[in-house]
Amino acid sequence: MDFSLSPLLLDLQERTRDFIARVVMPYERDERNTAHGPSEGLRAELIAKARAAGLLTPHASADMGGLALSHVAKAIVFEEAGYSPLGPVAMNIHAPDEGNIHLMEAVATEAQKERWLRPLADGRIRSCFAMTEPAPGAGADPSMLATTAVRDGDHYVINGSKWFITGALGASFAIIMAKMEDGTATMFLSDMDRPGIRLERLMDSLDSCFTGGHGVLTFENLRVPAGDVLGEIGKGFRYAQVRLAPARLTHCMRWLGQARRAHDAALAYARERQAFGKALGEHEGVGFMLADNEIDLLNARLHIWHTAWLLDQGGRGNIESSMAKVACSEAQWRVVDRCVQILGGRGVTGESIVMRIFKDMRAFRIYDGPSEVHRWSIAKKLMAPQRG
Repeated sequence: MDFSLSPLLLDLQERTRDFIARVVMPYERDERNTAHGPSEGLRAELIAKARAAGLLTPHASADMGGLALSHVAKAIVFEEAGYSPLGPVAMNIHAPDEGNIHLMEAVATEAQKERWLRPLADGRIRSCFAMTEPAPGAGADPSMLATTAVRDGDHYVINGSKWFITGALGASFAIIMAKMEDGTATMFLSDMDRPGIRLERLMDSLDSCFTGGHGVLTFENLRVPAGDVLGEIGKGFRYAQVRLAPARLTHCMRWLGQARRAHDAALAYARERQAFGKALGEHEGVGFMLADNEIDLLNARLHIWHTAWLLDQGGRGNIESSMAKVACSEAQWRVVDRCVQILGGRGVTGESIVMRIFKDMRAFRIYDGPSEVHRWSIAKKLMAPQRG
């Protein structure tokens, strides 16, 4: 096993780290950071900075203006980008656009790529992914999909409701998952300004790191041309796995950067703050928390790197990405929670970036499947009859 990084990747890691520290982090107290994410104006300003630095949308193919990063390379770069809550926004590697870019590169037609993917990869527009529904529709169980698509001549007519749709406000287009008349699922591409799409409201949430927040959408007789089907009819669930398995992992990468940022803040405080005659970190109660942070950060990084390596070898990585999602989301949450404790009053106020990271991080154990669902899925695969 070789954990060394190539000179090119080391250089990219250092460039990204410098860009985040020197250019992005000064924007963290910008008043355009809102409860529903960075404003469009702030996002556009950050995108321009990343473009000038040659770090915009690095995961996209060279044809789309990216660096065609491997999964392992993404693990290195995305962690560095995640060191600031604004880093993924600046570099156009935030959810849901990052996953949508990956999916569309794999299954979109050339016409669809020129119409939607190219401006998305260039940072000129945003997108959303409309899959999750209010009960009794699809949530962690996608088979409960309730939004329907019915063929009508050269169009499909879509009806249904979606919620927790990240980035819906301000998105130029949506990828919509809908159930067909035969019970299969299909993905559709639609401009967000078409008649029949309505953004009902934004949902208040713990996190504030996604531009466009999280929205509730209604589709009422939305007519989508047959040419705007993404991929093939009836293969929506298969394409969801093309998108979701790597997306679980890139979430882990970005949040690892934020956990490391929180740990760095807590460590600096523990070195400087004096209490009961010595530095705070010299007390075992605090020192042990810092040690446990280092252990959890390394465990998370190894999970990420191994699963990224597996994907680069052509593996599906379904069970591995589920294990990584559980292990990383829980380990990184423990890190940030300990950091709040170490910082004390500073950790629960805006005096430190850690409070913001704490609020953002809690949702990670829910996004892309809660830990309980992933554990259930892993157990189900383990209990399946063995061949041979």
